[in-house]
Amino acid sequence: MTGTSTAVSQTPDLDTLLDQLTLEEQISLLAGADFWRTVPIERLNIPALKVSDGPAGARGGGALVGGTPTAAFPVGIALGASWNVELLREVGAALALEAQDKGAGVLLAPTINLFRSTLNGRNFESYAEDPYLTGQLASAYVRGLQSAGVAATVKHFVGNESEYQRNSISSDIPERALRELYLRPFEMVVKDARPWAVMSSYNKVNGTYVSESPRLLTDILRGEWGFDGLIMSDWGGTYSSGQSLRAGLDLEMPGPSRARTDLLEEARTDPATRQAVRESVKRLLHLIERTGTFAQPRDVSNAAEKGEEHPETRALIRRAGAEGAVLLKNEGGLLPLPAGATVAVIGPNAAQGRVMGGGSAQMQAHRQVSPLDGLRAALGADRVTYALGCRNDRFLPALDLPVQVDYLGPENQVIASETRRGSEVMWMSFPEGVDGDDFRARLSLTLNIPEDGEYELSLYSAGLSRLTVDGAAVIDNWTNWQAGSTYFAFGSDELRASRHLKAGAHQAVIEFVPKSVRGSVAPFSAVRLGFQTPLPESALADAARLAAQADYAVVCVGTSGEWETEGVDRWGLDLPGQQDELVSTVRAANPRTVVLLQTGGPVLMPWLGTVSAVLQGWFPGQEAGHALADVLTGQADPGGRLPQIFPARLSDDPTHPETPDLQYPGESGHVAYTEGLFIGYRHADRAGLTPLFPFGFGLSYTTFELSDARLSAAEIEPDDHLEISLTVRNTGKRAGSAVVQLYVRDLESELERPDKELKGFAKVGLAPGEARRVTLPLDMRSLAYFDEARRAWVADAGDFEACLGRSSADLPIKLAFRLKSEWSAAGV
Repeated sequence: MTGTSTAVSQTPDLDTLLDQLTLEEQISLLAGADFWRTVPIERLNIPALKVSDGPAGARGGGALVGGTPTAAFPVGIALGASWNVELLREVGAALALEAQDKGAGVLLAPTINLFRSTLNGRNFESYAEDPYLTGQLASAYVRGLQSAGVAATVKHFVGNESEYQRNSISSDIPERALRELYLRPFEMVVKDARPWAVMSSYNKVNGTYVSESPRLLTDILRGEWGFDGLIMSDWGGTYSSGQSLRAGLDLEMPGPSRARTDLLEEARTDPATRQAVRESVKRLLHLIERTGTFAQPRDVSNAAEKGEEHPETRALIRRAGAEGAVLLKNEGGLLPLPAGATVAVIGPNAAQGRVMGGGSAQMQAHRQVSPLDGLRAALGADRVTYALGCRNDRFLPALDLPVQVDYLGPENQVIASETRRGSEVMWMSFPEGVDGDDFRARLSLTLNIPEDGEYELSLYSAGLSRLTVDGAAVIDNWTNWQAGSTYFAFGSDELRASRHLKAGAHQAVIEFVPKSVRGSVAPFSAVRLGFQTPLPESALADAARLAAQADYAVVCVGTSGEWETEGVDRWGLDLPGQQDELVSTVRAANPRTVVLLQTGGPVLMPWLGTVSAVLQGWFPGQEAGHALADVLTGQADPGGRLPQIFPARLSDDPTHPETPDLQYPGESGHVAYTEGLFIGYRHADRAGLTPLFPFGFGLSYTTFELSDARLSAAEIEPDDHLEISLTVRNTGKRAGSAVVQLYVRDLESELERPDKELKGFAKVGLAPGEARRVTLPLDMRSLAYFDEARRAWVADAGDFEACLGRSSADLPIKLAFRLKSEWSAAGV
């Protein structure tokens, strides 16, 4: 319920409760009450169930900026880089506590779409390019989350591998690729972890919206895999009434309903629709039951959300950030940084905590620790200096200061007021008496200018906006507003202006009114004022001089959530701005230069041959600076291995984004997955490419030896299980972790297959000199491909090879075995 009652009630019999519901009440339950909550039925004590965005935190019911503080965990690709199943279970369990603090019984996570292209804007949210690695990690996350009574919502089912026209495009996927790649992690999670909810994707698959696809939602998800939970739409991803319901889509989100407004009339006249209503309502009631919300209704109001910080969660985030950090290069053992060294910390990501990606994954983190702060804490502030060098902002930064928001009536009278923090405002809630669909706002703030000079200002908005400073017009984003790439592509592009301002206080005023944008999921209004002093021309030279004065230089480059975000694909693979030049300039000044790279995916590194050390840090959550400093100083071993191949050039991407066409990003409402099975390392193997860094690659501060590999049998019968064991030994002088990777090669396949495919892995932490025996199992599905003609999984009789090593390009151990006769199975 929406109030503050905490009375305990018993879980009712769901069939009895269904019988007590009128048809009107049943249908009301099949769309949200608002953006985050389901509809309560107070007369029958059916409580509202609150959902919260994930997957790297539990934001609660607030806007993407501001809102209740919460713990920000490493993003999906950073967790994927850990290759640590147990860590993902811990993260899931910790996120359950965060969700419960926000009154939420459902977390909209994990995201398990694959990295088909290096340019997907949302790759940072997912785990890997490989379905097996993704499925194993996601299953652990779901088990951890649901063990504490919070439902996982596995998303986005299925084929949402890019952001371009995602609300309407048809992902045209060959059946084998669909089964072997894109459906496979969902299948693994459904069968292994039994998630309580799944989210359908916006897009079509082979011409049919997923939310209207009986084949995907009912035949495969429920029928073949046995999924017994609730299927909800992505926000605004319900496109029909009875059709989507009969296909298997239970819940339209958000609410109030837009697509199902005529469902009552259809249910009254059509028995099939009426039966589908009953089945979907029962699944919603079952979800409420599974989350314990019948027995203990939560206060789902935003006002009741807790922003408490849990020390054990903070420690977990720090450890997880280090576990996912990938040491890409360490020539001459430059890292770890020695105690007592002086370090110049340089770059646009040095003093900024780049802790998360953009879009619905954003949240108000408890803190955003920068690498500069982390290294000062680790080495001592007196031994660490700082220079910016260059910038990498996509937009001018928002200001952290109070903003007075006045809501105006028809005669420009103030009808309500509130104070918000920060010059970016998103409206997810309104003062009493203000209509969120039709309002006018005046935002006022004071710019305190330290000295006379030129300053840059910017404005972008989901809605009409204009800016004045001291009463003079500066930016007009009202008269000729144009849709752009901000705010999930419902906002405008950024408009900039430069003004000479004198030292002192200046009054800035933004006028704003909502604007309906076709395809928007709900009334969505937001505006952002950016402000910045232009960088001096000497910035690069100043950074070089500072680097030359220190023992070591750590250059912090990369991107941010402005570049890597939901709603728009990545810009390319080059680092934005002058960052490549900054690295080269600093390296020329100090040969002991370390590059700390923070991105949500691969980038090109034209300076790689000149620098001695490169650490890929991703967006590792709120403790970013501490986690990365732990690795840089050797307090933690770099535990990460790449979950995605880093190509040597953009043209090595399997979707060839340098020449946009039907394959990427798509044309005429279709995107063709013509590469089929060959993405990531599968594509590199087939094309004979040498990547910048291969899938599964990552260095340690110690060394390891793999030896004494054995098969449990050299020949197996169908339905047998095979075990492969080997010894892993730490041959170095430091504690560290090795990731043993097992790939299978089919030497006698009837159909074309990738050269090899990941089918097993284990992460092993070892003290110096310690050895451990590792066993990796293989079942029949590990050997099988999907035969479209037979509509079955098939493992051909014949010879196979088990390849073991440390990356897809480093597999020194090869063991041959034979399957005596063919194995096949349908829908398993």
